[in-house]
Amino acid sequence: MNLLQTIEAEQVAKLLEKRGVPNFRAGDTLRVGVKVKEGERTRVQNFEGVCIARMNKGMGSNFTVRKVSFGEGVERVFPLYSPIIESIEVVRRGVVRRAKLYYLRGRSGKSARIVERREPRVVAAPAADA
Repeated sequence: MNLLQTIEAEQVAKLLEKRGVPNFRAGDTLRVGVKVKEGERTRVQNFEGVCIARMNKGMGSNFTVRKVSFGEGVERVFPLYSPIIESIEVVRRGVVRRAKLYYLRGRSGKSARIVERREPRVVAAPAADA
């Protein structure tokens, strides 16, 4: 690695110590806690929607979240390692076959739904009595 990549990797590691980034991908429903500054006060406002895109480029990584608010589609691009992001929570995981879900922009109602991904059930083997 060259010097810039080394410095960038150190910065990413330092930011991950403060706030962990969950494992998510396009199709997952996320709840992003965003710090909002109003005058001298700051508060956390949640933005919940479907992750329609994710771009990984080191410190420049970002992801796009889309939600429908009062019948109007709203998209917001968040830098992954931004200090204004308080938390990222995965609400549910979705089954999709694309990396970018831009086709959801033209859909509404039932056609814009994403099926929930089921995790495989782990069945414990019965204990053998000897």
